Amino acid sequence: MGGTEYYEKPAHTVTISSFKMGKYEVTVAEYKAFCNASGRSMPSAPSWGWNDQHPMVNISFDDANAYCNWLSEKTGKNYRLPTEAEWEYAARGGIKSKGYTYAGSNDLDEVGWSYNNAGGQTQTRGLKKTNELGLYDMSGNVWEWCSDWYDASYYSSSPSTNPQGPSSGTVHVLRGGSWSYLPEDCRVANRNNFFRTQDYRGGGIRVVLQSK
Repeated sequence: MGGTEYYEKPAHTVTISSFKMGKYEVTVAEYKAFCNASGRSMPSAPSWGWNDQHPMVNISFDDANAYCNWLSEKTGKNYRLPTEAEWEYAARGGIKSKGYTYAGSNDLDEVGWSYNNAGGQTQTRGLKKTNELGLYDMSGNVWEWCSDWYDASYYSSSPSTNPQGPSSGTVHVLRGGSWSYLPEDCRVANRNNFFRTQDYRGGGIRVVLQSK
């Protein structure tokens, strides 16, 4: 886990307990169902409008967390946001990892949407190749909220087993890059952050199902 940028150092090994991760990012249609069921309002639409098969964007950490809680209540299963360590483990391909720069390839065009190829907007989920674990769009399309508070120096003192992030903070972690960011921002090691209560233009959701 980790990379070469100062906020990705030191690269280190972590042990992660078993979990299941969503194959796709949560779509606009799926988030609309949550809003309709819970009486919430949709956030402001992006400039290109809402497309039901595109990944959801323009949401805060609190919105993403509320979606997971609603899905858990609806299904009777324990859905949540991934920890940063879980996210990177999955993006790298887990035990099947081939050490790619991006999730599934060293060529981002094969696996993800960025500033260079997305045409200035999100794209329908699942159009690119999967990574080694069969996950789509782990690099690019939309940033994905993680449960951890963000600290640029956290890796220097983080536990080696199931790290959960700092105990407190002012911003939360996002991972994966997006349609409006450059390829280097879509690397599996790259880290981003934003305030928990504010809608983030590129922020979306990928859920984790807690193993029993």
